[in-house]
Amino acid sequence: MRTRLLFFLVFSFSLTCFAQKLEVSENGRFLITENNEPFFWMADTAWELFHRCSREEVDMYLDKRKSQGFNVIQAVALAELDGLNDPNRYDKTPLIDNDPTRANPDYFEHVDYVIDKAESMGMYIALLPTWGDKLFKNSWGTGPEVFTTQNARVFGEWIGNRYKDIKNIIWVIGGDRNPRAGTDDIAIWNEMAEGIAKAVGGYENTLMTFHLQPDKAGGSSQWFHDEPWLDFNMHQTGHCANQPTYQIIQNDYDLTTIKPVLDGEPLYEDHPNCFNAKELGYSVADDIRRIMYWNIFAGGFGQTYGCHDVWQMYTLDKEGINGPLRPWRQALDLSMANQVKHLKNLFLSRPFLNRIPDQTMVIDEQEDNEHYVIAIRDTEGTYAMVYFPTGQERKLSLSNLSGESFTVWWYDPRTGNSFQGKPLTKANEVVVIPPTSGKGNDWVLVLDAVDSEILPPGKIKS
Repeated sequence: MRTRLLFFLVFSFSLTCFAQKLEVSENGRFLITENNEPFFWMADTAWELFHRCSREEVDMYLDKRKSQGFNVIQAVALAELDGLNDPNRYDKTPLIDNDPTRANPDYFEHVDYVIDKAESMGMYIALLPTWGDKLFKNSWGTGPEVFTTQNARVFGEWIGNRYKDIKNIIWVIGGDRNPRAGTDDIAIWNEMAEGIAKAVGGYENTLMTFHLQPDKAGGSSQWFHDEPWLDFNMHQTGHCANQPTYQIIQNDYDLTTIKPVLDGEPLYEDHPNCFNAKELGYSVADDIRRIMYWNIFAGGFGQTYGCHDVWQMYTLDKEGINGPLRPWRQALDLSMANQVKHLKNLFLSRPFLNRIPDQTMVIDEQEDNEHYVIAIRDTEGTYAMVYFPTGQERKLSLSNLSGESFTVWWYDPRTGNSFQGKPLTKANEVVVIPPTSGKGNDWVLVLDAVDSEILPPGKIKS
């Protein structure tokens, strides 16, 4: 078992307490801490964090993301960008002779540092043991392809044993690859996951999912939903702005065997698919924000953010992947990175663990386009939220809510501010007009039963 660095034993007394262990809630829809507190997953994709960053850069990056409201960092041990042969910042590679049965402890000392640093800050590492090109390269990826059904279990047991006592790790099998028909792909991923589970003492001691490419037919649930190691489902909804991502989340939310679901890789800021946004007169943050709110309103238990410059830790001396726009340090303050906290705070400001989608609240017939309005409420009907992506007028039904009158709030997803509107009376049909309309003018209508003693949306009791 590895030794925790003395620095962190001292560090923990001066900053926040260590992260708590996470588990699936009793109703199977959300994650909670070991103290039964709701956990809203707000992640950043920093795939190359272990591979391309020094410890000083790690400290700076985590401090920044913590200040912006992120609580999960998605990173890869055997990294995508020639991660087996291109050494990390300390001239170490992860495998001896590229053999998964011979992991290099010297390389993983830096991984240890990142995980420990995050834990001391109350943050979690969604740890991918390997990127998928180490199993098969498909049409891209540098590989090399080193995993088999035999050595995948050995590597899983090794890395599981190394981190078996660490509370802030969420295991993510896969790595941007979908299993291919007629191959051993599924068996290899299962062997790796089972190896981890065995090393840590059983499924009850892991929190695990699978990361893959975009697939409308289903995310991780399409291949692994009934595997005992899979605790929650993850999608990659892709890097396009014009997809009805709420349908993808809803697909898994409606499965008979209930497991939490989220979007683990959406449209990225600074992605090449977004370069024409400014020419069209809007910010790409408008598209990303819409996707994120759609996903949560469709039943997601959290949301991942990404930036095309940051995931690859791009610097001017590196060859960029798919045309990054700026060095990663400069990209840390892009618009949406500073807005994601408003999404998290909104949902934590209302009862969390009994939240359900309720699209019967929206009466109008709708097309699956950027104007699609989507609604949620709690099971008791004491509050409801309706997301208006472009501020268009809609007819709503309040018949599923409790009480006869409701306090009306308009919540601004861009700023996290809110103001009260005219109260509404319970009715089968009411016409609701948001404060402003047009692309980039998205709003959340928050309805609270009048007798509810509750803070404004986005405000959380200390």
